[in-house]
Amino acid sequence: MAEGRTRRRGKDLLDAIHTAAVEEAAASGPGRLTMDAIAKRAATARTTLYRRWSDPVDLLLDALAALHPVEQPAPGADDLRGDLLASLRLMVDWGFSPAGRAVMAILADPARDPAVVEALWERVFERRGGTFTQTVLRHYAANGIVDPARLTPVVLDIGEAMVSKRIMDTGAPPGDDYLAAVVDQAILPALALPHRDR
Repeated sequence: MAEGRTRRRGKDLLDAIHTAAVEEAAASGPGRLTMDAIAKRAATARTTLYRRWSDPVDLLLDALAALHPVEQPAPGADDLRGDLLASLRLMVDWGFSPAGRAVMAILADPARDPAVVEALWERVFERRGGTFTQTVLRHYAANGIVDPARLTPVVLDIGEAMVSKRIMDTGAPPGDDYLAAVVDQAILPALALPHRDR
């Protein structure tokens, strides 16, 4: 094990540390996260972590930013419905990953630190101007397909809000039929666009 620790460098080591941080936060809660626990899970020395991060929360936020999924809307902005469905599926898959569970643990903690929540939004969600359906909608607005005036805070959040509620209600990932219903019955009508199957 010691020999393996000395050989990992660069991205391999960083990936292992990021994975360990989100898995530990998902398992024990961000409030109980320690450098010792992360180092043990990553099979590296605690001093390695302190060379780069001042505390476990700072490390966790870096890990969440690195592991956050990136949406890839159609470059030609020619498949709004398909891109919205893909972004919601990406959200669901991420939500049930260790990174997604770690984020939910931060947001659901009744004793959460407001500064940590603010840092989460700034360093993870807002660094690209939004994620999931927001990224798709802004891409299509920039390409003249969606009226930018329609992108109100409610419209930007409606897909994620409905999917999050479904997950809270059922404890299970929503199926493709439900995601399609969210797009067809909520997001597209809110954009004043007709529902097109393809």
